[in-house]
Amino acid sequence: MTNLADSRNPIYAVPDKNLIPIDDYLSQSAAIPASRMFLIKKNLGRFLQDHPGEEVYDASQGDGGASLPGVPVDILTEAAELQIKNGTAYDMPYGTDLFRKTVVEEYWQLDPHFGYGPANVLAGVGGRDVLVKAYQAMLNLGYGRQGDAVIVSRVPWISYTWGPYGIGANVLYAPGSPEEGWMYSEESIRACVEFANRTNRKIACLMITCPENPTGLTISTNRQVALAKAALEAGVAYVLFDWMYHYITDDDPMDLNRFLGYFEPAERERLLFLDGITKSLGGSNIRNCHLIAAESVIKFIVARASHSVIPPFYAQAVAITAYQKGYAKSSRTIVAPTNASRIVLKAFLDQGNYQYILGKGYYAFINVGEAIEARRWSDSEPLGQYLAEKHGVAVVPGVFFSQYGGDWIRFSYATPPERTQQALSRLAHGLRSID
Repeated sequence: MTNLADSRNPIYAVPDKNLIPIDDYLSQSAAIPASRMFLIKKNLGRFLQDHPGEEVYDASQGDGGASLPGVPVDILTEAAELQIKNGTAYDMPYGTDLFRKTVVEEYWQLDPHFGYGPANVLAGVGGRDVLVKAYQAMLNLGYGRQGDAVIVSRVPWISYTWGPYGIGANVLYAPGSPEEGWMYSEESIRACVEFANRTNRKIACLMITCPENPTGLTISTNRQVALAKAALEAGVAYVLFDWMYHYITDDDPMDLNRFLGYFEPAERERLLFLDGITKSLGGSNIRNCHLIAAESVIKFIVARASHSVIPPFYAQAVAITAYQKGYAKSSRTIVAPTNASRIVLKAFLDQGNYQYILGKGYYAFINVGEAIEARRWSDSEPLGQYLAEKHGVAVVPGVFFSQYGGDWIRFSYATPPERTQQALSRLAHGLRSID
């Protein structure tokens, strides 16, 4: 029976042994900078002030909903009908049972032999939402410590740097070279583990993104498997595969059944898979993705999500509709023109003898070091501003991702091929104008 006298005094919500220890790391943390990705388009506005009525080309974005037709109208309409049928009451913190079932049975068509079912699926409000929830799970369920590390490539997507850091994980840039697209090797993974050990840290997670953002680098299934196994053997707690771009290819998308077959059951407990409709369906503002992981990981996230962000139904309804129609068909309006643009882009880069990285997905990473050196700029940021303001073509300076991308730019070709060709002409003219 509760002692009512206790209510007269302050008391912590959890027992003393479960209290979070005092630490001043928050006061010592680096300030997390706002992403500059959302400011790039403003430079195009300055070009239009000087050249009213002229075309501008935004090769900076990764938004098929802006540069391509986006989610087909019939899918949006059918999803709205599902929303009306579902109503506007709360759903579960993992999403809905229908979403989970559709992801397992119709999108991935998972073989029951592997033991994955609806309980292994989490719906999220876009990739950033699920990634932050996954980082928290991997820190807690891995070695159970804040301050452990997440391994990313030398030139990672900017949110891979600051997302983990914001929830108490340190981010470790793996060794790599531009000639290899800064991709990991088994040796570089082991070097990261040894480096972390010397700083009294463990590795909570290795991120494997394929195709990569920002470089577009694409590696084979076998290579992804080899890297993951090397990480697990070295003591990395979890490996997270970010496959958000994998459908945007002229090859086959990833086959999760085949992939899981390379791992033993104990290894599969330590693998997480992120995918969704943001890129391949042009659903950037729909905000839906899913995570597939061990039930222990999903249960951990769901418990916390019940106190934070619960995914809305309409975004799930869009994904459900697209998956039920057959995702290859649903995503064709994004995938087909992007694949066609990749052919145009490769021909341009080869003809101009550029050093570049070009795999699948939306992006190419292009070395523009000669232009930067000619103007004695410190990195690619002023070049990006110059190209947008003076030549009406926006790209992302590689230095926005890390200092190791300082001589590079990211060029998005998620546009129709004729528009990609026009943007490339502007880019070439802008680079030639620098002496």
